[in-house]
Amino acid sequence: MVQLPTWTALSPTLLLGLTAIVLLLVDSIDPDSSNNELLAGVAGLGSLAAAATSVWFIVGGTGLPAENGELISLFDDQLVVDQMALFFSFLVASVLTLVVVASYDYMADKARQAKYYSLTVMAATGMSLLGSANGLAVAFVALELASLPSYALVAILKTNKGSVEAALKYFLVGALSSGVFLYGISLVYGATGSLQFDAVAAALTDGVPAGILGIGVLMIVGGVAFKTASVPFHFWAPEAYEGAPAPISAFLSSASKAAGFVLAFRVFVTALMGDAVLAAIDWVLVFQVLAVVTMFVGNFAAATQENVKRMLAYSSVGHAGYVLIGLAALTGGSTDAYVLGSGMMHLLVYGFMNTGAFLFIALAEYWDIGRTFEDYNGLATQAPLACAAMTVFLFSLAGLPIGGGFFSKFNLLMATVRSGTWFLGAALIINSALSLYYYTRVVKAMWIEEPASSLEIERYPIGLYTAVLVAALVTVLLLPGFNAVSQTAETAASLL
Repeated sequence: MVQLPTWTALSPTLLLGLTAIVLLLVDSIDPDSSNNELLAGVAGLGSLAAAATSVWFIVGGTGLPAENGELISLFDDQLVVDQMALFFSFLVASVLTLVVVASYDYMADKARQAKYYSLTVMAATGMSLLGSANGLAVAFVALELASLPSYALVAILKTNKGSVEAALKYFLVGALSSGVFLYGISLVYGATGSLQFDAVAAALTDGVPAGILGIGVLMIVGGVAFKTASVPFHFWAPEAYEGAPAPISAFLSSASKAAGFVLAFRVFVTALMGDAVLAAIDWVLVFQVLAVVTMFVGNFAAATQENVKRMLAYSSVGHAGYVLIGLAALTGGSTDAYVLGSGMMHLLVYGFMNTGAFLFIALAEYWDIGRTFEDYNGLATQAPLACAAMTVFLFSLAGLPIGGGFFSKFNLLMATVRSGTWFLGAALIINSALSLYYYTRVVKAMWIEEPASSLEIERYPIGLYTAVLVAALVTVLLLPGFNAVSQTAETAASLL
């Protein structure tokens, strides 16, 4: 068997970065290029190659400890390639592939196409790199690489005042949260004298200033809460998701959220799990409060919406609360790998079903259908296949046994049982039941309500339809194939 160089373990991230550079070159040569086939083809091939490489490495055992017990590390241990890094690289690249395929139709008649694709792939590169970050400095750089293109993408439709306003709010709140996160990093560095995760954990055993450390950790929690759209740092999400092009809403609500969580998993489990930190500030308790509040605020807000896209945005906030169980239910015992793995499982399944739901919104926008529930009345009479896919997404998001969302929520529930955090399990059950109400409103409108007399669909875009149907197929296949996901996620979590 051919022994590849160590650096090739970063191939998924490198492929995304190379793709972004190629798209930037196309943009620099022909800034007004409208060659949608070339741009979408380059972006799609790059993202698909990154996803396939991630799967190949995971199946081949890359990222597992070597005979000496060490993982693959690069650049003086600033980057690490383990199963978690590859897991999230696959997640980000898969979501990006669906978004690019859908954008082929969505962006066909719009300006700045080269910029759109290059910024999207560039943001995905930062998200993938974040999964391999093994130090606070590298994590911040990767976070900004993911965030800065995202601000521009929300405002890519420059003639749409709603998009520009949403992007401005997103940028201002994002800049503030980046400053808070960076200041938290500086305080942790001041308390420990280290930025690398393992070195920070080692320094905590020697005694550190509890006050400085506690404030620093709390600020890092705030930075993570913004990136994951957790309450009370969620206000940007509904505005940004509603104002952005629907494929970008799908990308930010799935891939960007996953990037925020992999950052949290690495920082808090690898660097800040020691007794000295928990004595300074019990961040597990902080995440427990955040999880419960985020679940209830997100779901209750979603239940009051009349705009379907905004409803999905608040639903995304609620799902951030579910994934927070992966941190909030940690006890420092033998169940931690399962608890953390459960959060990873839900993120992967959520990546497909939530991306698919937003891409269905993109399909509705392509057809110039309105955004309210009533505007979806009778849509199944014109597009039964797409509406069936949307039904799969919504019921799987609610946790019904129609897709992988059933098992991912079940594992989160079992994580709360094993860790003894029953109140998190109760919140999960209550909010999942509530979500069924507002998800069913969309299903009822599409399949039961009478269509408006003016409802008529003449074009069925291949790219958008393909992305929606593939996402639905994967969501359904994750139900019988969930065992492979759970084993990979739990193995990855156990290596932290």
